Amino acid sequence: MKKLNFFIPFVNEAQVKNTIGGLTQCELVTKICLLAGDDAQGSVEGCEKIAVKGIKSTDTMKKIAAAADGDYIVLYTKYNTLDFGMFAIERMVRIADDSDAGMVYADHYNVVGGNRTNAPVIDYQAGSLRDDFDFGSVLMFNAAAFKDAVARMDKDYEFAGLYDLRLKISQKAEIVHINEYLYSDVELDTRKSGEKIFDYVDPKNRGVQIEMEDACTAHLKAVGGYLEPNFKKIEFSAGNFEYEASVIIPVRNRIRTIRDAIKSVLCQKADFKFNLIVIDNHSTDGTTEAIDEFKGDDRLIHLIPERDDLGIGGCWNLGVHHPKCGKFAVQLDSDDVYKDENTLTTMVRAFYEQNCAMVVGTYMMTDFNMNMIAPGIIDHKEWTPENGRNNALRINGLGAPRAFYTPVLREVKVPNTSYGEDYALGLNFSREYQIGRVYDVVYLCRRWDDNSDASLDVMKMNAHNLYKDRIRTWELKARIAFNKNK
Repeated sequence: MKKLNFFIPFVNEAQVKNTIGGLTQCELVTKICLLAGDDAQGSVEGCEKIAVKGIKSTDTMKKIAAAADGDYIVLYTKYNTLDFGMFAIERMVRIADDSDAGMVYADHYNVVGGNRTNAPVIDYQAGSLRDDFDFGSVLMFNAAAFKDAVARMDKDYEFAGLYDLRLKISQKAEIVHINEYLYSDVELDTRKSGEKIFDYVDPKNRGVQIEMEDACTAHLKAVGGYLEPNFKKIEFSAGNFEYEASVIIPVRNRIRTIRDAIKSVLCQKADFKFNLIVIDNHSTDGTTEAIDEFKGDDRLIHLIPERDDLGIGGCWNLGVHHPKCGKFAVQLDSDDVYKDENTLTTMVRAFYEQNCAMVVGTYMMTDFNMNMIAPGIIDHKEWTPENGRNNALRINGLGAPRAFYTPVLREVKVPNTSYGEDYALGLNFSREYQIGRVYDVVYLCRRWDDNSDASLDVMKMNAHNLYKDRIRTWELKARIAFNKNK
């Protein structure tokens, strides 16, 4: 019979009472250890108490490894009551055994105010390098794999210990998702999904981000996916372009915002020739007519695709391959605006100053009326010229607006999707080219109730994250091959 050791966060006996009561009903559970912070009070009979400085620190991982004497280690990462389903623990052990996994995790339920909702998670893959990957709150490890990973930890992290651990486990063993609902947990974070997705850029988390980047970079070096800071030089002489820059706006049914977007482009001041290419993807709400209001300005090119199967990426391809597209293609979403009349000049200048094939700016989150809202300014200062392209495999976005050197973009081409296409381009470009950064706010990103990103259900969030993980997986494989072929 397999032996399980459970490790659960501890504040006081009342907080863990129900969880421990459930665990003791399973004969596989031979040890329960309480991970106690400085504010923990008292103890629980029959449980071992371990003093820790944080659930996710390297020191905690080492203390867990030292205390474990079973076949499997189970770490619960929340302070709530954990309620396993009937024979759910046994099920996790069986699958861990059958798959020879280094770690398993499962779908579960969230309970809020007595209401139970499904909380499915997604499959782990090589590109699941986000430090915020959602495993749920119950992580079951093969004890031998756990201890081996701990033995290979050569840095002490305050925040990235657990992240470092699972990366090291993934280097030698599989991380397996059990798509069965095996336990219930209480969800304390009731924010909309659209608010949560920006947590990783919260400036208060800068210390956390530094540690996560360091752990991820070490992992990339271990698996052969790390890229040295050596970049292909660009002469900016390819092609014969009538225009220095083109702003690209794909749009479908944005009657509320398209006029603002167009105006913010046409008011740009520049000492070079530029135009605006709007790809109107068969709008039906009056957007087409709104665009036509600006047809008197010869800088505006209004395209309606012949195809009806284009996503945002496909619309981009149509605009970029238009003969009037400029040397640099600059992004503007149909519901956003440039901050002021200097944005285009700032973005184009960055190409020459930083000798890059792609430029990413800084944006500010606003409401519909362009008043700043949380989380405010998104500057992605975690990006560094030396390590940005490696850290890009860890973070879930690169910033806005994006601008591209058109000859390279025409060669790479944009994935025909309506989500993640810009991120895929950033990863691809950064494999060989430097990505330039503008840290002044040049872009206003609007959110409002009808905006598609304001609130996403769990299935759509999972689909988005699965796709970005897959993009990262493809890119990681490409980088490993790139390094081997040098």
